[in-house]
Amino acid sequence: MALTKLQLIDVHKSFGDIPVLQGIDLSVAEGEMVCLIGSSGSGKSTLLRCINLLEPIDNGQIVYNSQEISEPGLNPQPIRQKIGLVFQSFNLFPHMSALENVTLAPRRVLRQPKEQLFNNATELFTKFGLEDRMNHYPDQLSGGQQQRVAIIRALAMNPQIMLFDEVTSALDPELIEEVLDVLRQLKRQGMTMILATHEIGFAREAADTVCMLDQGRIIEKAAPDKLFSNPEEPRTREFLSSVLKN
Repeated sequence: MALTKLQLIDVHKSFGDIPVLQGIDLSVAEGEMVCLIGSSGSGKSTLLRCINLLEPIDNGQIVYNSQEISEPGLNPQPIRQKIGLVFQSFNLFPHMSALENVTLAPRRVLRQPKEQLFNNATELFTKFGLEDRMNHYPDQLSGGQQQRVAIIRALAMNPQIMLFDEVTSALDPELIEEVLDVLRQLKRQGMTMILATHEIGFAREAADTVCMLDQGRIIEKAAPDKLFSNPEEPRTREFLSSVLKN
């Protein structure tokens, strides 16, 4: 049985008087891909930001590798090095080449020597089919290529868990598949991943577990075959019927 890599216990988060997460319980095993589905505003992005410690939680616990990381006052930087987060907007520095974008954090944070930085980055660019784009600037890359560079940048920090927040939503339809291929490749390599996604077909094909969020709660959690074929909750059926109809 795979080790539990990440555990959320009764996690709550509000912005002012507005509750966004209302008692999230979730365990993620090593090498597992969990897909979060649900309408906009259901709490998916906030949940990822809390796991990455970009947002403090109000109540509950987040446990990573048996260590509680949600304690007030904990330095978030070492955790963020191990839990990478890729956003829907690429957030690449426009004045830096793809290679410079990827090597910036490992150089500054991990203090890797120049040769190691270059070798590691080259290996990642090659692995994801972008070795001929390393010296291009973001405005010389397609949206799909920019998103792959953003993923490579997160991977350059050697994370143990990767979080993806709607990473295909800003892409033209024909570019989505090349980014999904990167996620499939990471899954084959055993990366532990949590994805907020509207790509229902991809979630059905690639996820180990799918969680349906509604109003800040996980209302249904199951293997994709079960959740998509025979959802138990009326809200899940309603959501899937509206998404699959479009």
